[in-house]
Amino acid sequence: MGIQTWTFIIVGITFALYIGIAIWSRASSTKEFYVAGGGVSPLANGLATAADWMSAASFLGMAGIIAFSGYDGSVYLMGWTGGYVLLALLLAPYLRKFGKFTVPDFIGDRYYSNIARTVAVVAALFVSFTYVAGQMRGVGVVFSRFLDVEVNTGVYIGMAVVLFYAFLGGMKGITYTQVAQYCVLIFAFMVPAIFISLMATGNPVPQLGMGSAGSDGVYLLDKLDGLMTDLGFTAYTDGTKSTTDVFFITAALMLGTAGLPHVIIRFFTVPKVKDARKSAGYALLFIAILYTTAPAIAVFARTNLMETVQDTLYKEIPDWFTKWEETGLIAWTDKNGDGKIQYLPGTAIEGKKPLFSEARGAVGQRLISNSSATRNELYVDRDITVLANPEIAGLPNWIIALVAAGGLAAALSTAAGLLLVISTSISHDLIKKQFAPEISDRKELLIARLSAVLAVIVAGYFGINPPGFVASVVALAFGLAASSFFPAIVMGIFSKRMNREGAITGMIAGLVITSYYIARFKLGWIGNPETNTTQDWWFGISPEGFGTVGMLVNFVLAIVVSRFTSPPPEEVQEIVENIRIPSGAGEAIEH
Repeated sequence: MGIQTWTFIIVGITFALYIGIAIWSRASSTKEFYVAGGGVSPLANGLATAADWMSAASFLGMAGIIAFSGYDGSVYLMGWTGGYVLLALLLAPYLRKFGKFTVPDFIGDRYYSNIARTVAVVAALFVSFTYVAGQMRGVGVVFSRFLDVEVNTGVYIGMAVVLFYAFLGGMKGITYTQVAQYCVLIFAFMVPAIFISLMATGNPVPQLGMGSAGSDGVYLLDKLDGLMTDLGFTAYTDGTKSTTDVFFITAALMLGTAGLPHVIIRFFTVPKVKDARKSAGYALLFIAILYTTAPAIAVFARTNLMETVQDTLYKEIPDWFTKWEETGLIAWTDKNGDGKIQYLPGTAIEGKKPLFSEARGAVGQRLISNSSATRNELYVDRDITVLANPEIAGLPNWIIALVAAGGLAAALSTAAGLLLVISTSISHDLIKKQFAPEISDRKELLIARLSAVLAVIVAGYFGINPPGFVASVVALAFGLAASSFFPAIVMGIFSKRMNREGAITGMIAGLVITSYYIARFKLGWIGNPETNTTQDWWFGISPEGFGTVGMLVNFVLAIVVSRFTSPPPEEVQEIVENIRIPSGAGEAIEH
Protein backbone atom coordinates (compact mmCIF):
# COMPACT_ATOMS: atom_id res chain seq x y z
CA MET A 1 0.00 0.00 0.00
CA GLY A 2 1.04 3.58 -0.60
CA ILE A 3 2.04 6.12 2.05
CA GLN A 4 -1.24 7.99 1.84
CA THR A 5 -3.33 4.84 2.29
CA TRP A 6 -1.26 3.75 5.28
CA THR A 7 -1.56 7.28 6.71
CA PHE A 8 -5.35 7.27 6.40
CA ILE A 9 -5.50 3.89 8.14
CA ILE A 10 -3.11 4.60 11.03
CA VAL A 11 -4.15 8.22 11.62
CA GLY A 12 -7.81 7.19 11.31
CA ILE A 13 -7.40 4.46 13.94
CA THR A 14 -5.62 6.81 16.37
CA PHE A 15 -8.17 9.59 15.89
CA ALA A 16 -11.02 7.12 16.46
CA LEU A 17 -9.27 6.03 19.67
CA TYR A 18 -8.94 9.63 20.91
CA ILE A 19 -12.57 10.43 20.13
CA GLY A 20 -13.76 7.17 21.73
CA ILE A 21 -11.85 7.99 24.92
CA ALA A 22 -13.36 11.50 24.94
CA ILE A 23 -16.89 10.10 24.72
CA TRP A 24 -16.16 7.47 27.40
CA SER A 25 -14.63 10.01 29.81
CA ARG A 26 -16.99 12.92 29.28
CA ALA A 27 -16.77 15.41 32.15
CA SER A 28 -19.98 15.97 34.11
CA SER A 29 -18.67 18.46 36.70
CA THR A 30 -16.18 21.32 36.87
CA LYS A 31 -13.88 19.20 39.05
CA GLU A 32 -13.74 16.52 36.34
CA PHE A 33 -13.33 19.21 33.66
CA TYR A 34 -10.50 21.02 35.47
CA VAL A 35 -8.57 18.26 37.33
CA ALA A 36 -10.08 14.96 36.10
CA GLY A 37 -11.79 14.48 39.47
CA GLY A 38 -8.42 14.29 41.23
CA GLY A 39 -8.33 10.49 41.05
CA VAL A 40 -5.83 9.67 38.29
CA SER A 41 -3.18 7.06 39.17
CA PRO A 42 0.48 8.20 39.29
CA LEU A 43 1.43 5.94 36.35
CA ALA A 44 -1.38 7.21 34.12
CA ASN A 45 -0.64 10.78 35.15
CA GLY A 46 3.05 10.25 34.38
CA LEU A 47 2.18 9.07 30.87
CA ALA A 48 -0.24 11.96 30.38
CA THR A 49 2.27 14.49 31.71
CA ALA A 50 4.92 13.17 29.33
CA ALA A 51 2.52 13.51 26.39
CA ASP A 52 1.48 16.99 27.54
CA TRP A 53 5.13 17.97 27.88
CA MET A 54 6.39 16.46 24.61
CA SER A 55 4.66 18.71 22.14
CA ALA A 56 5.23 19.15 18.43
CA ALA A 57 8.31 21.11 19.48
CA SER A 58 9.78 17.97 21.06
CA PHE A 59 8.61 15.48 18.44
CA LEU A 60 9.08 17.55 15.27
CA GLY A 61 10.96 20.69 16.18
CA MET A 62 13.73 19.65 18.56
CA ALA A 63 15.36 17.05 16.31
CA GLY A 64 14.95 19.48 13.41
CA ILE A 65 16.61 22.37 15.17
CA ILE A 66 19.45 20.11 16.40
CA ALA A 67 19.87 18.70 12.88
CA PHE A 68 20.24 22.16 11.34
CA SER A 69 22.00 23.93 14.23
CA GLY A 70 24.26 21.10 15.38
CA TYR A 71 25.92 21.83 18.70
CA ASP A 72 23.93 25.06 19.12
CA GLY A 73 20.68 23.12 19.05
CA SER A 74 21.63 21.33 22.25
CA VAL A 75 20.42 24.33 24.25
CA TYR A 76 16.85 23.17 23.65
CA LEU A 77 17.65 19.68 24.90
CA MET A 78 19.40 21.00 28.02
CA GLY A 79 16.86 23.71 28.74
CA TRP A 80 13.72 21.62 28.44
CA THR A 81 15.12 18.61 30.29
CA GLY A 82 16.56 20.69 33.11
CA GLY A 83 13.39 22.71 33.30
CA TYR A 84 11.21 19.69 33.87
CA VAL A 85 13.48 18.50 36.70
CA LEU A 86 13.31 21.98 38.23
CA LEU A 87 9.52 21.99 38.05
CA ALA A 88 9.09 18.48 39.42
CA LEU A 89 11.46 18.89 42.36
CA LEU A 90 11.31 22.57 43.27
CA LEU A 91 7.76 23.72 42.63
CA ALA A 92 5.18 21.04 41.87
CA PRO A 93 4.89 19.49 45.39
CA TYR A 94 4.44 22.90 47.03
CA LEU A 95 1.89 24.08 44.49
CA ARG A 96 0.04 20.78 44.93
CA LYS A 97 -0.08 21.28 48.68
CA PHE A 98 -1.31 24.86 48.32
CA GLY A 99 -4.28 23.30 46.55
CA LYS A 100 -5.03 25.82 43.81
CA PHE A 101 -5.04 24.03 40.48
CA THR A 102 -4.31 27.01 38.21
CA VAL A 103 -1.35 29.37 38.32
CA PRO A 104 -3.57 32.50 38.33
CA ASP A 105 -5.57 31.00 41.22
CA PHE A 106 -2.36 30.39 43.20
CA ILE A 107 -1.08 33.90 42.49
CA GLY A 108 -4.46 35.51 43.24
CA ASP A 109 -4.78 33.81 46.64
CA ARG A 110 -1.10 33.90 47.63
CA TYR A 111 -0.90 37.61 46.85
CA TYR A 112 -4.41 38.30 48.19
CA SER A 113 -5.31 40.35 45.13
CA ASN A 114 -7.65 40.05 42.15
CA ILE A 115 -5.36 42.44 40.27
CA ALA A 116 -2.53 39.93 40.68
CA ARG A 117 -4.92 37.19 39.54
CA THR A 118 -5.88 39.19 36.44
CA VAL A 119 -2.25 39.91 35.53
CA ALA A 120 -1.55 36.18 35.87
CA VAL A 121 -4.53 35.37 33.62
CA VAL A 122 -3.18 37.74 30.96
CA ALA A 123 0.26 36.14 31.24
CA ALA A 124 -1.26 32.63 31.03
CA LEU A 125 -3.11 33.61 27.85
CA PHE A 126 0.06 35.11 26.33
CA VAL A 127 2.06 31.97 27.10
CA SER A 128 -0.62 29.50 26.06
CA PHE A 129 -1.52 31.14 22.75
CA THR A 130 2.15 31.46 21.80
CA TYR A 131 2.74 27.82 22.72
CA VAL A 132 -0.35 26.49 20.95
CA ALA A 133 0.67 28.26 17.72
CA GLY A 134 3.59 25.84 17.48
CA GLN A 135 1.30 22.85 17.94
CA MET A 136 -1.12 23.92 15.23
CA ARG A 137 1.81 24.60 12.92
CA GLY A 138 3.00 21.03 13.53
CA VAL A 139 -0.44 19.61 12.72
CA GLY A 140 -0.52 21.57 9.47
CA VAL A 141 2.94 20.34 8.44
CA VAL A 142 1.97 16.68 8.97
CA PHE A 143 -1.35 16.90 7.13
CA SER A 144 0.05 18.91 4.23
CA ARG A 145 2.50 16.17 3.31
CA PHE A 146 0.79 12.91 4.15
CA LEU A 147 -2.83 13.67 3.33
CA ASP A 148 -2.06 15.90 0.32
CA VAL A 149 -3.95 18.89 1.72
CA GLU A 150 -2.93 22.51 2.19
CA VAL A 151 -1.22 23.41 5.47
CA ASN A 152 -4.22 25.58 6.37
CA THR A 153 -6.64 22.70 5.78
CA GLY A 154 -4.49 20.50 8.01
CA VAL A 155 -4.73 23.08 10.78
CA TYR A 156 -8.54 23.13 10.46
CA ILE A 157 -8.72 19.33 10.80
CA GLY A 158 -6.49 19.41 13.87
CA MET A 159 -8.62 22.17 15.40
CA ALA A 160 -11.77 20.08 14.98
CA VAL A 161 -10.28 16.93 16.53
CA VAL A 162 -8.67 18.57 19.55
CA LEU A 163 -11.75 20.70 20.21
CA PHE A 164 -13.96 17.62 20.23
CA TYR A 165 -12.24 15.79 23.04
CA ALA A 166 -11.26 18.94 24.98
CA PHE A 167 -14.85 20.23 24.75
CA LEU A 168 -16.40 16.95 25.89
CA GLY A 169 -13.97 15.56 28.41
CA GLY A 170 -12.03 18.52 29.79
CA MET A 171 -9.06 17.38 31.87
CA LYS A 172 -10.63 13.96 32.41
CA GLY A 173 -10.91 13.29 28.69
CA ILE A 174 -7.58 14.95 27.94
CA THR A 175 -5.73 12.89 30.58
CA TYR A 176 -6.79 9.49 29.29
CA THR A 177 -6.44 10.60 25.69
CA GLN A 178 -2.88 11.73 26.45
CA VAL A 179 -2.05 8.28 27.86
CA ALA A 180 -2.94 6.83 24.46
CA GLN A 181 -1.14 9.65 22.64
CA TYR A 182 2.09 9.03 24.55
CA CYS A 183 2.05 5.39 23.50
CA VAL A 184 1.48 6.40 19.89
CA LEU A 185 4.11 9.15 19.77
CA ILE A 186 6.90 7.24 21.53
CA PHE A 187 6.36 4.16 19.36
CA ALA A 188 6.33 6.36 16.25
CA PHE A 189 9.53 8.13 17.36
CA MET A 190 11.52 5.05 18.34
CA VAL A 191 10.68 2.57 15.57
CA PRO A 192 12.26 4.54 12.70
CA ALA A 193 15.16 5.60 14.93
CA ILE A 194 15.98 1.96 15.65
CA PHE A 195 15.66 0.96 11.99
CA ILE A 196 17.86 3.83 10.77
CA SER A 197 20.47 3.22 13.49
CA LEU A 198 20.70 -0.41 12.40
CA MET A 199 21.03 0.59 8.75
CA ALA A 200 23.66 3.25 9.41
CA THR A 201 25.82 1.62 12.08
CA GLY A 202 24.51 -1.87 12.80
CA ASN A 203 23.65 -0.79 16.36
CA PRO A 204 19.93 -1.03 17.29
CA VAL A 205 20.24 1.55 20.09
CA PRO A 206 20.01 5.02 18.46
CA GLN A 207 21.75 6.77 21.36
CA LEU A 208 24.77 4.49 20.87
CA GLY A 209 24.47 4.36 17.08
CA MET A 210 24.97 8.12 16.87
CA GLY A 211 28.49 7.68 18.26
CA SER A 212 29.30 4.49 16.38
CA ALA A 213 31.12 3.82 13.12
CA GLY A 214 29.28 2.96 9.92
CA SER A 215 29.99 0.13 7.49
CA ASP A 216 32.82 2.23 6.01
CA GLY A 217 34.58 2.34 9.39
CA VAL A 218 34.11 6.10 9.79
CA TYR A 219 32.39 7.37 12.93
CA LEU A 220 29.03 8.92 12.06
CA LEU A 221 29.70 12.28 13.72
CA ASP A 222 33.10 12.54 12.01
CA LYS A 223 31.42 11.74 8.70
CA LEU A 224 28.80 14.46 9.22
CA ASP A 225 31.44 17.00 10.27
CA GLY A 226 33.35 16.20 7.07
CA LEU A 227 30.27 16.52 4.85
CA MET A 228 29.40 19.91 6.34
CA THR A 229 32.88 21.43 6.28
CA ASP A 230 33.42 20.22 2.69
CA LEU A 231 30.32 22.18 1.64
CA GLY A 232 31.30 25.29 3.61
CA PHE A 233 29.09 24.81 6.69
CA THR A 234 30.40 25.02 10.25
CA ALA A 235 31.23 21.56 11.57
CA TYR A 236 28.21 19.90 13.16
CA THR A 237 29.94 19.46 16.51
CA ASP A 238 31.09 23.11 16.62
CA GLY A 239 28.87 25.94 17.84
CA THR A 240 28.43 29.42 16.42
CA LYS A 241 26.25 30.95 19.14
CA SER A 242 27.93 33.08 21.77
CA THR A 243 28.28 31.60 25.24
CA THR A 244 26.11 34.44 26.56
CA ASP A 245 23.22 33.63 24.23
CA VAL A 246 23.50 29.90 24.93
CA PHE A 247 23.30 30.60 28.67
CA PHE A 248 20.31 32.92 28.37
CA ILE A 249 18.36 30.60 26.04
CA THR A 250 19.00 27.59 28.28
CA ALA A 251 17.96 29.55 31.37
CA ALA A 252 14.80 30.87 29.69
CA LEU A 253 13.77 27.37 28.65
CA MET A 254 14.49 25.93 32.11
CA LEU A 255 12.83 28.67 34.14
CA GLY A 256 9.96 29.02 31.67
CA THR A 257 9.21 25.33 32.15
CA ALA A 258 8.64 25.95 35.83
CA GLY A 259 5.93 28.46 34.95
CA LEU A 260 4.06 26.49 32.29
CA PRO A 261 0.45 26.38 33.48
CA HIS A 262 -0.61 23.38 31.38
CA VAL A 263 2.10 21.21 32.99
CA ILE A 264 1.58 22.49 36.55
CA ILE A 265 -2.14 21.65 36.46
CA ARG A 266 -1.30 17.98 35.82
CA PHE A 267 -0.06 17.59 39.40
CA PHE A 268 -3.60 18.22 40.68
CA THR A 269 -5.14 15.26 38.89
CA VAL A 270 -3.70 12.78 41.43
CA PRO A 271 -5.09 12.24 44.96
CA LYS A 272 -2.03 13.12 47.09
CA VAL A 273 1.23 15.09 47.11
CA LYS A 274 3.05 11.75 47.30
CA ASP A 275 1.30 10.70 44.08
CA ALA A 276 2.30 13.99 42.44
CA ARG A 277 5.96 13.21 43.18
CA LYS A 278 5.57 9.68 41.83
CA SER A 279 3.92 10.86 38.63
CA ALA A 280 6.69 13.43 38.16
CA GLY A 281 9.26 10.61 38.38
CA TYR A 282 7.36 8.45 35.91
CA ALA A 283 7.00 11.39 33.51
CA LEU A 284 10.73 12.13 33.65
CA LEU A 285 11.49 8.52 32.71
CA PHE A 286 9.03 8.60 29.79
CA ILE A 287 10.32 11.98 28.60
CA ALA A 288 13.95 10.79 28.74
CA ILE A 289 13.24 8.06 26.18
CA LEU A 290 12.43 10.63 23.51
CA TYR A 291 14.86 13.33 24.61
CA THR A 292 17.90 11.05 24.54
CA THR A 293 16.89 9.78 21.09
CA ALA A 294 16.31 13.17 19.44
CA PRO A 295 20.03 14.02 18.96
CA ALA A 296 20.56 10.64 17.26
CA ILE A 297 17.66 11.24 14.88
CA ALA A 298 19.08 14.70 14.12
CA VAL A 299 22.46 13.19 13.16
CA PHE A 300 20.89 10.45 11.03
CA ALA A 301 18.57 12.93 9.30
CA ARG A 302 21.20 15.54 8.44
CA THR A 303 23.64 12.91 7.17
CA ASN A 304 21.01 11.17 5.03
CA LEU A 305 19.73 14.47 3.63
CA MET A 306 23.15 15.75 2.59
CA GLU A 307 24.23 12.45 1.06
CA THR A 308 20.95 12.10 -0.83
CA VAL A 309 20.44 15.55 -2.34
CA GLN A 310 23.91 17.01 -2.83
CA ASP A 311 24.85 17.18 -6.55
CA THR A 312 21.91 14.95 -7.47
CA LEU A 313 20.07 15.61 -10.72
CA TYR A 314 16.56 16.86 -10.06
CA LYS A 315 15.20 14.35 -12.57
CA GLU A 316 16.76 11.53 -10.53
CA ILE A 317 15.76 12.74 -7.07
CA PRO A 318 13.55 10.33 -5.07
CA ASP A 319 9.80 10.92 -4.90
CA TRP A 320 9.93 12.14 -1.28
CA PHE A 321 11.73 15.30 -2.41
CA THR A 322 9.11 16.34 -4.97
CA LYS A 323 6.28 15.45 -2.56
CA TRP A 324 7.68 17.78 0.09
CA GLU A 325 8.37 20.37 -2.61
CA GLU A 326 4.65 20.39 -3.42
CA THR A 327 3.89 21.35 0.18
CA GLY A 328 6.25 24.33 -0.02
CA LEU A 329 8.46 22.99 2.77
CA ILE A 330 11.36 22.14 0.45
CA ALA A 331 12.44 24.48 -2.33
CA TRP A 332 15.25 24.54 -4.87
CA THR A 333 16.53 26.91 -7.53
CA ASP A 334 18.71 26.09 -10.52
CA LYS A 335 20.59 29.30 -11.25
CA ASN A 336 23.36 27.71 -13.35
CA GLY A 337 20.96 25.50 -15.32
CA ASP A 338 22.81 22.25 -14.63
CA GLY A 339 19.71 20.55 -13.21
CA LYS A 340 21.56 19.52 -10.04
CA ILE A 341 20.45 20.15 -6.49
CA GLN A 342 23.11 21.73 -4.33
CA TYR A 343 23.00 22.31 -0.60
CA LEU A 344 25.28 25.22 0.30
CA PRO A 345 25.51 27.60 3.27
CA GLY A 346 24.47 31.24 3.24
CA THR A 347 21.99 30.91 0.41
CA ALA A 348 19.48 33.63 -0.37
CA ILE A 349 16.46 31.74 0.97
CA GLU A 350 18.01 29.84 3.89
CA GLY A 351 15.74 30.41 6.89
CA LYS A 352 13.09 32.24 4.85
CA LYS A 353 9.76 30.84 3.76
CA PRO A 354 9.84 30.61 -0.04
CA LEU A 355 7.05 32.07 -2.16
CA PHE A 356 6.28 30.12 -5.31
CA SER A 357 5.22 31.36 -8.72
CA GLU A 358 2.75 29.53 -10.93
CA ALA A 359 5.41 28.73 -13.54
CA ARG A 360 7.69 25.68 -13.48
CA GLY A 361 11.42 25.50 -14.14
CA ALA A 362 13.23 23.80 -17.00
CA VAL A 363 13.30 20.42 -15.25
CA GLY A 364 9.87 20.75 -13.61
CA GLN A 365 10.87 22.30 -10.28
CA ARG A 366 8.67 24.88 -8.55
CA LEU A 367 10.05 28.37 -9.10
CA ILE A 368 10.64 30.70 -6.16
CA SER A 369 9.48 34.28 -6.64
CA ASN A 370 11.17 35.80 -3.56
CA SER A 371 14.69 34.47 -4.13
CA SER A 372 17.65 36.76 -4.78
CA ALA A 373 20.05 33.85 -5.26
CA THR A 374 23.03 34.11 -7.57
CA ARG A 375 23.76 30.37 -7.44
CA ASN A 376 21.92 27.09 -6.91
CA GLU A 377 20.27 26.96 -3.51
CA LEU A 378 18.16 24.64 -1.38
CA TYR A 379 15.61 25.47 1.33
CA VAL A 380 14.57 22.78 3.81
CA ASP A 381 12.02 23.57 6.52
CA ARG A 382 13.46 22.36 9.83
CA ASP A 383 10.11 21.05 10.99
CA ILE A 384 10.06 18.26 8.40
CA THR A 385 13.26 16.60 9.67
CA VAL A 386 11.60 13.85 11.72
CA LEU A 387 8.78 13.35 9.22
CA ALA A 388 10.98 13.14 6.14
CA ASN A 389 13.76 11.08 7.73
CA PRO A 390 12.09 7.65 7.26
CA GLU A 391 11.35 8.49 3.61
CA ILE A 392 14.92 9.61 2.98
CA ALA A 393 16.20 6.40 4.57
CA GLY A 394 13.86 4.29 2.43
CA LEU A 395 11.91 2.72 5.30
CA PRO A 396 8.60 0.89 4.67
CA ASN A 397 5.49 2.98 4.03
CA TRP A 398 3.78 1.87 7.26
CA ILE A 399 6.64 3.33 9.32
CA ILE A 400 6.38 6.64 7.44
CA ALA A 401 2.64 6.74 8.18
CA LEU A 402 3.28 5.81 11.82
CA VAL A 403 5.60 8.82 12.20
CA ALA A 404 2.85 11.05 10.83
CA ALA A 405 0.44 9.68 13.46
CA GLY A 406 3.08 10.26 16.15
CA GLY A 407 3.59 13.87 15.10
CA LEU A 408 -0.15 14.48 15.28
CA ALA A 409 -0.36 12.80 18.70
CA ALA A 410 2.42 15.04 20.06
CA ALA A 411 0.87 18.23 18.70
CA LEU A 412 -2.71 17.43 19.68
CA SER A 413 -1.86 16.25 23.22
CA THR A 414 -0.17 19.52 24.13
CA ALA A 415 -2.70 21.63 22.24
CA ALA A 416 -5.48 20.05 24.30
CA GLY A 417 -3.71 20.84 27.57
CA LEU A 418 -3.14 24.44 26.49
CA LEU A 419 -6.75 24.89 25.42
CA LEU A 420 -7.83 23.70 28.85
CA VAL A 421 -5.55 26.29 30.48
CA ILE A 422 -7.05 29.02 28.32
CA SER A 423 -10.65 27.99 29.01
CA THR A 424 -9.93 27.55 32.74
CA SER A 425 -8.29 30.98 32.96
CA ILE A 426 -11.40 32.57 31.50
CA SER A 427 -14.16 30.54 33.17
CA HIS A 428 -12.60 29.94 36.59
CA ASP A 429 -10.03 32.66 37.21
CA LEU A 430 -11.92 35.53 35.59
CA ILE A 431 -15.64 34.72 35.63
CA LYS A 432 -15.97 32.54 38.75
CA LYS A 433 -13.34 34.20 40.92
CA GLN A 434 -13.96 37.83 40.01
CA PHE A 435 -17.10 38.69 38.07
CA ALA A 436 -19.71 36.06 39.05
CA PRO A 437 -18.68 34.20 42.22
CA GLU A 438 -22.21 32.83 42.70
CA ILE A 439 -22.34 31.21 39.28
CA SER A 440 -23.56 27.61 39.29
CA ASP A 441 -21.32 24.64 38.54
CA ARG A 442 -23.29 23.93 35.36
CA LYS A 443 -22.95 27.46 34.00
CA GLU A 444 -19.24 27.57 34.80
CA LEU A 445 -18.78 24.30 32.88
CA LEU A 446 -20.67 25.79 29.91
CA ILE A 447 -18.47 28.92 29.95
CA ALA A 448 -15.35 26.73 30.12
CA ARG A 449 -16.47 24.82 27.02
CA LEU A 450 -17.39 27.98 25.11
CA SER A 451 -14.01 29.44 26.05
CA ALA A 452 -12.35 26.34 24.58
CA VAL A 453 -14.18 26.96 21.30
CA LEU A 454 -12.96 30.56 21.16
CA ALA A 455 -9.45 29.48 22.13
CA VAL A 456 -9.20 26.89 19.36
CA ILE A 457 -10.24 29.47 16.76
CA VAL A 458 -7.49 31.86 17.88
CA ALA A 459 -5.03 28.96 18.07
CA GLY A 460 -5.90 28.00 14.51
CA TYR A 461 -5.18 31.51 13.31
CA PHE A 462 -1.73 31.45 14.88
CA GLY A 463 -1.14 27.99 13.46
CA ILE A 464 -1.85 29.31 9.97
CA ASN A 465 0.26 32.43 10.54
CA PRO A 466 3.11 31.24 12.82
CA PRO A 467 6.00 33.56 13.73
CA GLY A 468 8.63 30.90 12.99
CA PHE A 469 9.58 27.24 13.19
CA VAL A 470 7.81 25.07 15.77
CA ALA A 471 10.70 24.86 18.27
CA SER A 472 11.54 28.55 18.08
CA VAL A 473 7.87 29.57 18.48
CA VAL A 474 7.55 27.35 21.55
CA ALA A 475 10.82 28.79 22.92
CA LEU A 476 9.16 32.21 22.89
CA ALA A 477 6.34 30.84 25.06
CA PHE A 478 8.90 29.57 27.57
CA GLY A 479 10.53 33.00 27.64
CA LEU A 480 7.18 34.65 28.39
CA ALA A 481 6.51 32.12 31.16
CA ALA A 482 9.96 32.68 32.69
CA SER A 483 9.60 36.46 32.68
CA SER A 484 6.10 36.51 34.17
CA PHE A 485 5.35 33.43 36.30
CA PHE A 486 8.61 32.00 37.59
CA PRO A 487 9.58 34.77 40.06
CA ALA A 488 6.01 35.12 41.35
CA ILE A 489 5.70 31.36 41.95
CA VAL A 490 9.15 30.91 43.53
CA MET A 491 8.85 33.92 45.83
CA GLY A 492 5.25 33.00 46.59
CA ILE A 493 6.47 29.66 47.95
CA PHE A 494 9.79 30.59 49.55
CA SER A 495 9.44 34.24 50.65
CA LYS A 496 7.01 35.24 53.36
CA ARG A 497 7.94 38.90 52.79
CA MET A 498 6.90 39.02 49.12
CA ASN A 499 3.67 41.00 48.87
CA ARG A 500 1.08 41.78 46.20
CA GLU A 501 2.62 45.10 45.16
CA GLY A 502 5.98 43.50 44.45
CA ALA A 503 4.51 40.50 42.63
CA ILE A 504 2.22 42.61 40.42
CA THR A 505 4.97 45.09 39.52
CA GLY A 506 7.44 42.33 38.73
CA MET A 507 5.02 40.30 36.58
CA ILE A 508 3.91 43.30 34.53
CA ALA A 509 7.48 44.56 34.00
CA GLY A 510 8.84 41.13 33.05
CA LEU A 511 6.00 40.37 30.65
CA VAL A 512 6.06 43.80 29.01
CA ILE A 513 9.81 43.98 28.35
CA THR A 514 9.94 40.40 27.03
CA SER A 515 6.88 40.92 24.81
CA TYR A 516 8.39 44.13 23.44
CA TYR A 517 11.68 42.41 22.63
CA ILE A 518 9.94 39.51 20.87
CA ALA A 519 7.63 41.87 18.96
CA ARG A 520 10.60 43.91 17.79
CA PHE A 521 13.33 41.39 17.04
CA LYS A 522 11.31 38.24 16.25
CA LEU A 523 8.04 39.40 14.75
CA GLY A 524 9.13 42.76 13.33
CA TRP A 525 6.00 44.48 14.61
CA ILE A 526 7.91 47.35 16.25
CA GLY A 527 10.64 49.62 14.95
CA ASN A 528 12.57 49.81 11.71
CA PRO A 529 13.43 46.45 10.11
CA GLU A 530 16.89 47.86 9.33
CA THR A 531 17.61 48.25 13.05
CA ASN A 532 15.96 44.98 14.09
CA THR A 533 18.76 42.72 12.91
CA THR A 534 20.78 40.26 14.98
CA GLN A 535 23.54 42.86 15.29
CA ASP A 536 21.07 45.07 17.19
CA TRP A 537 20.14 42.49 19.83
CA TRP A 538 20.56 43.83 23.36
CA PHE A 539 23.71 42.35 24.94
CA GLY A 540 23.81 39.88 22.03
CA ILE A 541 20.81 37.96 23.42
CA SER A 542 18.34 36.39 20.96
CA PRO A 543 14.55 36.71 21.38
CA GLU A 544 14.43 33.04 22.44
CA GLY A 545 16.73 33.83 25.37
CA PHE A 546 15.44 37.25 26.38
CA GLY A 547 12.91 35.75 28.78
CA THR A 548 15.83 35.34 31.21
CA VAL A 549 16.39 39.10 31.17
CA GLY A 550 12.67 39.66 31.73
CA MET A 551 12.80 37.22 34.62
CA LEU A 552 15.71 39.10 36.23
CA VAL A 553 13.86 42.40 35.82
CA ASN A 554 10.81 40.76 37.44
CA PHE A 555 12.83 39.50 40.42
CA VAL A 556 14.63 42.81 41.02
CA LEU A 557 11.52 45.02 40.82
CA ALA A 558 9.42 42.61 42.89
CA ILE A 559 12.00 42.48 45.69
CA VAL A 560 12.62 46.26 45.70
CA VAL A 561 8.91 47.19 45.64
CA SER A 562 8.05 44.65 48.35
CA ARG A 563 10.69 46.15 50.65
CA PHE A 564 9.15 49.61 50.38
CA THR A 565 5.54 48.50 50.87
CA SER A 566 3.59 46.74 53.62
CA PRO A 567 4.29 43.04 54.31
CA PRO A 568 1.61 40.43 53.57
CA PRO A 569 -1.06 39.73 56.21
CA GLU A 570 -0.17 37.29 58.97
CA GLU A 571 -2.53 34.60 57.65
CA VAL A 572 -0.80 34.69 54.24
CA GLN A 573 2.62 34.36 55.87
CA GLU A 574 1.32 31.35 57.82
CA ILE A 575 0.13 29.73 54.57
CA VAL A 576 3.59 30.20 53.07
CA GLU A 577 5.13 28.59 56.14
CA ASN A 578 2.71 25.65 56.04
CA ILE A 579 3.02 24.74 52.36
CA ARG A 580 6.70 23.91 52.89
CA ILE A 581 5.80 21.22 55.45
CA PRO A 582 5.65 17.84 53.63
CA SER A 583 2.45 16.49 55.21
CA GLY A 584 -1.10 17.72 55.46
CA ALA A 585 -2.17 18.33 51.88
CA GLY A 586 -5.54 17.16 50.70
CA GLU A 587 -7.46 17.45 47.47
CA ALA A 588 -7.31 20.46 45.20
CA ILE A 589 -9.34 23.22 46.84
CA GLU A 590 -12.75 23.51 45.30
CA HIS A 591 -14.04 26.76 43.94
